[in-house]
Amino acid sequence: MPSISGSSTLRLARRAWMIAALLAAAPSFQAQTPSETASQQSSQDTSRDLKPVHPGDNGKPIVPGAVPQSYALVIGIATYQNLPASAQLHYPGRDAQAIYTTLISEQGGQFPASHVHLLIDSQATQANVMHELESWLPSVTAPDDRVLIYFAGHGFISGGSGYLAPYDIDLHNIAATAIPMNTLGKLIGTSIKGKWKVLLTDACHSGAITPETDPQQLNQLLLDMHQSIFSLTASRDREQSFESADWGGGHGIFTYYVVQGLQGAADANGDGVVTADELAEYVHTNVRQATNSRQNPTSERGSFDPNMLLAFNPDRVKSAPQAALDYGTLIVQSNMDDTEFWLDGKKAGVVSKSAALRLPGLAPGSHTIKAVHLGYEPDGPREEMIYPGQETTVSVRILIPRRRDQGAIDLLDEGVQFYKQGLESNYRKAEAKLNQAVAVDPNYSEAYMYLGRVEDALWEDEKATAAFQKAIAIDPDYEEARVSYAAALLDQGGLDEAVRQLNAALEKMPNDGTALYLLSQAYARQGDFAAGKQAAIRATSAAPGNGEGHFWLAECERHLNEAAEAEAEYRIYLKQTNFNSGALGNANYYVVGFLLGMGKRHHAAQQDIWREQQGQANLGICDCEWLQKRNEAAIPFCEKALSLMPADLWANYRLGIIYIDQANARAQTVNTASANAGSVTDLLKAARTRFANVVTVNPDTDEAGRARKYIAQIDAALASSPHP
Repeated sequence: MPSISGSSTLRLARRAWMIAALLAAAPSFQAQTPSETASQQSSQDTSRDLKPVHPGDNGKPIVPGAVPQSYALVIGIATYQNLPASAQLHYPGRDAQAIYTTLISEQGGQFPASHVHLLIDSQATQANVMHELESWLPSVTAPDDRVLIYFAGHGFISGGSGYLAPYDIDLHNIAATAIPMNTLGKLIGTSIKGKWKVLLTDACHSGAITPETDPQQLNQLLLDMHQSIFSLTASRDREQSFESADWGGGHGIFTYYVVQGLQGAADANGDGVVTADELAEYVHTNVRQATNSRQNPTSERGSFDPNMLLAFNPDRVKSAPQAALDYGTLIVQSNMDDTEFWLDGKKAGVVSKSAALRLPGLAPGSHTIKAVHLGYEPDGPREEMIYPGQETTVSVRILIPRRRDQGAIDLLDEGVQFYKQGLESNYRKAEAKLNQAVAVDPNYSEAYMYLGRVEDALWEDEKATAAFQKAIAIDPDYEEARVSYAAALLDQGGLDEAVRQLNAALEKMPNDGTALYLLSQAYARQGDFAAGKQAAIRATSAAPGNGEGHFWLAECERHLNEAAEAEAEYRIYLKQTNFNSGALGNANYYVVGFLLGMGKRHHAAQQDIWREQQGQANLGICDCEWLQKRNEAAIPFCEKALSLMPADLWANYRLGIIYIDQANARAQTVNTASANAGSVTDLLKAARTRFANVVTVNPDTDEAGRARKYIAQIDAALASSPHP
């Protein structure tokens, strides 16, 4: 979408509502069909956010000029639809989530979040996996890109050929329902472009699903798929790949060390970069040691670049190279359940009273540890020494409830009250109170979180970001602060970082409905409507009464050309939010319904977000009816949308197209000399009014350009009509 000049206009357009496909002007009044519209939607930015795209959202280089654009497909299947209980696995889903988190981390792969597609369990059907391999990756990759594919699940042999097992594999029809390894190799080697290609597979588990499966042959097939690929498999020969709760709270041992390696542990020379060779050596050494040589990861060196950059952690850059040393293990015990443990500034896992956290594969030397529990003073940060080849046990103790200065508590309460009243004047008062609160108590994470919300409402982006980051730095397990920060990032356009924050929050609270619908919104605004749909489905399951989940599910389904399903979700949203905004008093929808309206804001309540929400949902239904070629049913919803949002560009544009559709239909069924010809003229005049509104709202958009062409055609038709 083109940008709009003028910061005030940009502010009012910041919320991204993916409404309606764009129509190309044609010599006649013929509008596009729904199928043509769906095709066009897939090839262009359909966001209604009219602000410029932030360059950082498209991926930033790890080292200037060193790393190309990066894409990844991450698959983890623990439960299979058609396999017996004995063949089900435990941790591939957690493994895939850990890989995903590491790839999008700024202390790991630094992949743009929108460039990493994650398929877990029922999402990883054969059709979905093949779509990613045959359509998505070939369509987005370029010859100089970095591409990574990760698979955790079952692999097997049938008829002498190797296969990876998708969620819906049918053992009675393997050839038609599995993923052939030779096909995967050909796609990676030819259709999927890139100068650095990585394949990580953890597919040789116990409980082989066909008698023919031979781990030695399976691993060799994975290694031999294409010489230009860096292929790292979980085991070799006739070994199986182990998974256990002993590694990071529950992982496959191979994936556990891949994650540790990518986060920087594999960086043998201390330059901050993890190369292919470094990762292979680190994973092989540690898995072999941890399993007493029962499992030996294997890499095929082939013709790939051994120095290909897989990850970069700037925090680990050292002034001089370090010698390769044996790694040590840290075992963490806690006196309190649900204690988050942080190692060298990064979350390493959760430890409870009854289950210690085992962290192997650590470089010898001093490490910074910290244990946190919301509402308590942390244990640490402090230094703990790790010795080569040894286990070190450390006990963390969460003992002291965090004590607050009563003056700071009172100031927070006053600030929150002002914040909830809405309007700029009250936000300013809240800002002053909350700044006083953190001055009295610099470790008051809750006050910083509310200060972030207030600054976000005032469009003070830098101040909001600083406040949210401070709240999270004080309490890294403050899930609500991460979700609030993500909502502010959505307002600012920082979609990738919003995904990172939501992902971190969902690791702690996987069924947080608010975090899930915000994640759906982030994916939708990035154009990944399939991922957005999955997140929205989880949101509506976790919090069925939260209308926002249904709204974003509708948005994603409509862009996937699932018009009937989308319309049903829009109607659910309207039913759940059918209240009078006037009853909200001075508090606008953003304030009263912060957990319903996060990720959208308006300056000091200048525009009622409730009305906009209702308008957007009605416009969505109008578009769904139009997609289903039911123009008469669509019109009342577009009209309702315009009654709530009279100046909405998209509602005017869509209604103009509908009137043209109707004029075309009437013109084909009546004689232009008849009395009915007047209705065609009336429809064209109505369409012209709508297109003129589009130009008035914003003359610089593509839609305005098309609207001008329609207006010229309509004027020419009306001028030649015998029934003006």
